[in-house]
Amino acid sequence: MNMPETESILLHPSSSEEDILIKNVLISHDPDGSFLDSERLLCAIENIMCHTTSEIRVPDLHFDAMAKKNVCNIEVAGTQEPLGRTIHRISRQILCKCPEKGDSHARTMALFDELRNFRWDAKVVLALAAFATCYGELWLLIQLYPVNPLAVSVARLKQLPSNFNALRPLFKALSMLAKAMADVAKCIIKFESLPIKDVKLDKEIMTVTKSQIYLSAYWVIKSTLACSSQITDLIAMKLEQVHVLSLQSAPYICWPSSSITIGAWEVLSLEHKLGRIWRQLRWQVDVCHQQIETNLHQKLLDLFKDTQVNNQEVLHTLFALKDDKPLMDCSSGQKLGVSELKNKVVILMVSKPEPHPIAELLFLVEQTSDHPYHYILEKSYEIVWVPIPSSDSWTEDEERSFDIFSSSLPWYSVRKPWLICSVVVNFIKQEWNFKDEPIMVALDSQGNISNSNAIDMALIWGDGAYPFSAAIEKMLWEEEQWNLEFMIYEIDPLLTKLVHEGRNLCIYGSQNLDWIRDFNYKMKEITEAGLQMETVYFGKRNPIENERNIMATIDSEKLSGSLSFTRMHLFWRRLESMRRSILQLGKTLNTNHILEELVALLDKDDENGQGWAVMGSGHSMVRLEGARLMDCLNLFSVWGDKVGKLGLVGAVKYALEPTVEHRCQSRVRPFEEGLLDEKVVEVCNECKRPMQKFVLYKCEI
Repeated sequence: MNMPETESILLHPSSSEEDILIKNVLISHDPDGSFLDSERLLCAIENIMCHTTSEIRVPDLHFDAMAKKNVCNIEVAGTQEPLGRTIHRISRQILCKCPEKGDSHARTMALFDELRNFRWDAKVVLALAAFATCYGELWLLIQLYPVNPLAVSVARLKQLPSNFNALRPLFKALSMLAKAMADVAKCIIKFESLPIKDVKLDKEIMTVTKSQIYLSAYWVIKSTLACSSQITDLIAMKLEQVHVLSLQSAPYICWPSSSITIGAWEVLSLEHKLGRIWRQLRWQVDVCHQQIETNLHQKLLDLFKDTQVNNQEVLHTLFALKDDKPLMDCSSGQKLGVSELKNKVVILMVSKPEPHPIAELLFLVEQTSDHPYHYILEKSYEIVWVPIPSSDSWTEDEERSFDIFSSSLPWYSVRKPWLICSVVVNFIKQEWNFKDEPIMVALDSQGNISNSNAIDMALIWGDGAYPFSAAIEKMLWEEEQWNLEFMIYEIDPLLTKLVHEGRNLCIYGSQNLDWIRDFNYKMKEITEAGLQMETVYFGKRNPIENERNIMATIDSEKLSGSLSFTRMHLFWRRLESMRRSILQLGKTLNTNHILEELVALLDKDDENGQGWAVMGSGHSMVRLEGARLMDCLNLFSVWGDKVGKLGLVGAVKYALEPTVEHRCQSRVRPFEEGLLDEKVVEVCNECKRPMQKFVLYKCEI
């Protein structure tokens, strides 16, 4: 980045006069650690300046509501004084100093002394806020003067001129200077927000930029005094001082008085100086910003590459570069520092400010905070919500969504996500591959990434997947069995209860209503014959609006039970998570039975009008579809009386699978509690049929 030669010589303040000025400014600087969201306050100031025109406008309720929200959410952290009182105090200081005749430098330094406890960005923005308040009040009178009797009375009491046309040059100059001051303030805010304490910056660049910051702050604050002085000079201005023709003589040229012309030129000269300062400072701050971005990105890469003592430096670099208490407990609203997460497993739930779909988010809450295992863990881990906006800046809708969800979730959240450093946001997008879909990055107690995306684990096992590492994911799949209990797993409380009780259950799906009717008529015949079995409609993957119509028909004709539309979506979403999780482990259809069953369900083609069903109880089940399913139901007379002996799954397989001649197998199991339970079924390795149980008494002599 190259700077124009005519301005580059101004980058290094070397004159003794400027050195003395910088020393005086630094003497008055004694920050007490308080923090002000200067960027948001400046946004509110610019909103005021936007409304300062000579035309009466109908309020933009949408824009004004956003401005009100921005101001209401601003606080001065680390001090007991409310923001409004701070601005009022500074306004009084400015108004008291402005009428004084004498050295403008002395008045500027007096105001610096008043602002001594604030950071550099807060100093200039608070001074601007004090000026904007006075300027806004004046313009409120000007805009209401033609239509509001109260405004007329107040203006007369202040002895303001009744015709403001002659003041247009002055107002235009003030508006230009206000914009110049805001531009410089933005540069100062940008520099102050850089994580200089945590990321190394070239020493020479730092020295030069800081000198520029001190001088820029001085000229902004001096300019606010000059602007306020021009405003106070209007009070009690005698009518003859404003040589202006009446509104009825508008075709004639209106000439302002010499005092107004002088005032306008004084303001414009300051605007010109601040313009040069802004161009210099912007260039310098951009250089710092680029260097910080490069170094911070490398630091993040190194942090996640190296083994840390604990997770504190990692979490501090991610969230606490601009805020000492960057987190909050969503349940209580309590502000928290990253030290609250020390020695804990941390799950970073990264999503848009409005996570989609909402049902999936609520299911995640059920699977974690409401999971029975959650209370056993006793806060061994925390979930931290990290909302990332769609663009580089936050929209009003995104802020509104964040407010709603951050006050509803039972997790922790970044308290002011718009303060997250842009480098961190880009790191999350690039290195963690965050795009549109939510991800859950698992960090162990040392801050190392144990799983780049544990959201599938959370949807599949809930808290049972703690500590959500990739190693645990592999171990869980090695131990997992494909059965109804695992397949349904807390999707619906009533169905979960039925499975735990060992009741017979049939879940099915189809998009063909005629097939659904035929299927349920067959099932009704079976249940009327004495077989106890609950039948529930589960639909298909990616349920659409047509699914609601099918469910309504099933309900109105009392064909069977059915999942709610939301629970249906979650059931299929969880199966998709299972498939993705297994595939990530490198498994294939030939090597993994669970993956084979998942693919058969998820990729079921319903175009031929044939549905599918899964029958079973507890730890065993069988999947059937199409003609084979209907054949099974038609053969109930063959297998129905064997359910009591072989169990539902064993009886169905007995009817459908031909008898195969093979050598008889027998196994001797040492007695264990529960081994004789009917739910425990041994399967033959050759024919895959259930084996009969016998009790063997053997003499050891």
